[in-house]
Amino acid sequence: MATKPDTDRSTSRVRLRLTLATQVGEGIDGYILGGLGAVVPAVTTALNMSAWMVGLIGSSALVGIFIGGPLFGWFADRYGRRIVFLTDMLIFLVGSVAQFFVQDAWQLFLIRLLMGIAIGGEYAIGAPLLSEYAPKANRGRLLASLEVSWYVGYMVAFAVGYALVTVPDGWRWTLASSTVIAVVCVSLRGGIPESARWLLSKGRRAEAQALIDRFGMDIDVATEVADAEPRNSLRALFTKEHIRSTIFASTFWAALVLPYFAISTFYPQVLATLGLGDDALAGSLASNGFAVLGVAVGCLLVEKIGRRKLLIPPFWITAVALAVVGVWPNAPIAVVVICFLVFSFLNAASSALTAVYPLEVFPTSIRTTGVGFATAMSRVGAAIGTFLLPIALTQVGVGFTLLIGAAVLAIGGLVSQFLAPETTGLDLSHAVRAAHKAPV
Repeated sequence: MATKPDTDRSTSRVRLRLTLATQVGEGIDGYILGGLGAVVPAVTTALNMSAWMVGLIGSSALVGIFIGGPLFGWFADRYGRRIVFLTDMLIFLVGSVAQFFVQDAWQLFLIRLLMGIAIGGEYAIGAPLLSEYAPKANRGRLLASLEVSWYVGYMVAFAVGYALVTVPDGWRWTLASSTVIAVVCVSLRGGIPESARWLLSKGRRAEAQALIDRFGMDIDVATEVADAEPRNSLRALFTKEHIRSTIFASTFWAALVLPYFAISTFYPQVLATLGLGDDALAGSLASNGFAVLGVAVGCLLVEKIGRRKLLIPPFWITAVALAVVGVWPNAPIAVVVICFLVFSFLNAASSALTAVYPLEVFPTSIRTTGVGFATAMSRVGAAIGTFLLPIALTQVGVGFTLLIGAAVLAIGGLVSQFLAPETTGLDLSHAVRAAHKAPV
């Protein structure tokens, strides 16, 4: 029998490997999305793309996420975490290599669509698997740090794209450079064991207990077994037991990202419309910088102040910030900039919870399906906001447009006020039960 120090070392090794495999996976999501943004002009010229095709390719990953989140989530709940965790990254690897050899725009669209499906799958499986191994004391901070990895991957991709802009076929090398990251991630994921919590949810108690003993995991076995959901995981999301969690996870996530993706995508246009003129680009860069700082602060605070305090007050404050500019579009530049910086910082700080809350409100048997569905709904919100914002700017003006964004944030705050549970410091199975009760 292994001694406790041996068990502790085994636990530390598997958690470290799983953490690295998940962090790199989240980073490659951002890298793949950011890499295209950096080379759009070069790709447009090289493949002789129309504006319509540029938009189609730009949205292909978003469509793929909408498909991949629920699909991979369902597979992971039905067939296990480990196989989906590895398969998902193999798709990234194949797609990364294939991008180098595209000859026309439709090929690139199909490859990016496939990679978007894999990104959706990564959201559905990566963080949930990590949560099922994470200790309750720092589970929130560990999961929230995944958002930092996404931002880092996004920014690194832009840096690579600009560094290769003058190289012959630089856009091909930029898009294909994610191959290196995918190879590293596949090697890390090859040795990851199955989730003991998932095995318990499937009645495979002996296998689960062997993993629990091997890695010294602190799992409430009785609660995990009692909360196993025998019904189809997708249908179960809309039953009386779980509809509360489904509404909460989908609504708060969509309400966070709808105004963020819409405004951040068109920051220069929004700020120029508000009268910043030549300062619009600087303002958009500052706002994005504050967003990175905000998500880092969110990681630090998630265990200190609790989930609800990190989510609900920022919803109301950011709603007020956008509303101020909405009703006072001719405000002094300082007021406009401060309001947008407050929005960027606090919205990003709360976004750290998108990698935490959805994993804590669904039981193990339907966790990845629930996370995948919430991911899909959040991307519907992002797509709606990104599509409608430029139209709204020209049709109803910047003031009314920002008031719509404020209203979305207020809805997120209201839903969270009534449905968001406090799960800080709870075992994962106990956090799920807390989600079924009214907040304190």
